[in-house]
Amino acid sequence: MHDPLTQVIALLRPSASRSKLVTAAGRWAVRPPGTEPFYGAILQGTCELSMAGREAVRLGAGDFVLIPASHDFTVTSLAPPPGGRLDEPVERRPGEFHLGEPGAPNVRMLIGYCAFRSGDARLLVSLLPGLVVVRGERRLTVLVELLSEEARAGRPGRDAVLAHLLEVLLIEAFRATTGPAAPPGLIRGLADERLAAALRRIHAEPSRPWTIGELAREAALSRSTFFDRFRREVGVAPMEYLLGWRMTIAKDLLRGEGVSMGEVAQRVGYSSSSTFSVAFTRQVGTAPTAYARAQARSPGTAQAA
Repeated sequence: MHDPLTQVIALLRPSASRSKLVTAAGRWAVRPPGTEPFYGAILQGTCELSMAGREAVRLGAGDFVLIPASHDFTVTSLAPPPGGRLDEPVERRPGEFHLGEPGAPNVRMLIGYCAFRSGDARLLVSLLPGLVVVRGERRLTVLVELLSEEARAGRPGRDAVLAHLLEVLLIEAFRATTGPAAPPGLIRGLADERLAAALRRIHAEPSRPWTIGELAREAALSRSTFFDRFRREVGVAPMEYLLGWRMTIAKDLLRGEGVSMGEVAQRVGYSSSSTFSVAFTRQVGTAPTAYARAQARSPGTAQAA
């Protein structure tokens, strides 16, 4: 079975970069670097997260937060320090930092940063919510704890374990974000039973010459209802989503080795290399052969979301 969310997370190629335990006391405020995707679990106490363009969110023990794209945000005590003062975390011991006043902490949180190594990270992240807050899901806290422990242990196979744990964490977090309050995107589309049927078929058979009529039948909706509902819930028109997904797969194949241009074209629904090349160039801005060469020169380069 081709699960769209699992495919998107796998294509993001997430890797954990660092994690730490943060404690805080009194009045404090901190602005994380904001250059990498961020996640955190509140173990004790209450704090507030503020992000431009959104209402401040109060976080308490048992809550999990994920910001999948680099973004400026601030985390503060409920009564922030005067004058907009920001604290510099003080390292008390390796992997443990303190904010605010000295003494026994009243807030404890495990936080971490990750990277998405996909060259299509920006497109893929755009399909997902910009801020995820999940309350009372113990399994997410456990996954953050496991990531933190594994990052510090330095055992054989560490990177592989971290990558798999992070994939599970992301899937758990995103599938807990459903309902009409979710922003338009893949998660909201999958929460709609009718649209989910069409999305799964797109992901299962990207090479099929889909039409609006065929996708509407998969969703058991009229063409016009399907088109309007898809655009409202997913945020883009159905054929635009299909094209974007095909090009994402094509880029992933072109980054690999031993796959001919004709095979790439066939696997994403084009009858010939030339028609695929025209479509790829129009969508991506560079010819597929040039894209493949550029990827071969810098195979380890991660592109920020």
